[in-house]
Amino acid sequence: MFAIAAVSENWGIGKDNQLLFHISADMKRFRQLTLGKTVLMGRKTLQSMPGGKGLPDRRNIVLTGSTAFTAPDAEIVNTPVQAVFTAGEDAAVIGGESVYRLFLPLCERVYITKIFAVRDADAFFPDLDADPRWQVESESEVFEENGLRYQFVDYVPCEAENDLADLLPDRGESLPFVPMPDFTEMSGI
Repeated sequence: MFAIAAVSENWGIGKDNQLLFHISADMKRFRQLTLGKTVLMGRKTLQSMPGGKGLPDRRNIVLTGSTAFTAPDAEIVNTPVQAVFTAGEDAAVIGGESVYRLFLPLCERVYITKIFAVRDADAFFPDLDADPRWQVESESEVFEENGLRYQFVDYVPCEAENDLADLLPDRGESLPFVPMPDFTEMSGI
């Protein structure tokens, strides 16, 4: 599974259920990476698309809590587990904010178009630069279109630590050794 999004400098992705930016190179990249694949999205993302219909030449899976919701060219699922099993491991997560947050831990890669501008937003992608679980794998050169500077940045999860002790909270002091009580009488041995 992978995610794909275009974000502003403060990781904004949308306002009033509309994209913040329209950059033709970003749209071309989105199409190239998702064409012929399964795309996973929330109901509001689907409704923001032309005609409220799924994307052409893709299998569209829509996660919504409404069991009565229907949409042309889309398969409707009502739970995250159902979404994962329906979409499969090669699906592209395409939004919105809550869907990104829900499925980001399952993603093996995230394709971000970073736009060097800030617009008023009410939906945000998690800030991968501030998240120690993600690292930049590659960055394109900086491009410009219609006065907007942008860059394609691919993120991958950081390698898992082999030391499980790193997962424990740091208490600042070592815990004292306490011998286990003798339970021999209770065990019948």
